[in-house]
Amino acid sequence: MSRSVALRLGPKADSEVIAELNAGEVFEALELAGLNAWGVAATPGLVGYIEANALGEAPDA
Repeated sequence: MSRSVALRLGPKADSEVIAELNAGEVFEALELAGLNAWGVAATPGLVGYIEANALGEAPDA
């Protein structure tokens, strides 16, 4: 990730925060919907939503 971001239970900004993810941590985005990305945070092993703009650019293949 390009910056620190809250991992939330739901897609709304006021959803419960279940973890704080730091810049550089791995987040596997499984779905992009509007301003959110839903997926798995590798380090804590939790599933949730983050702000999609925190993902940064995709690595070169």
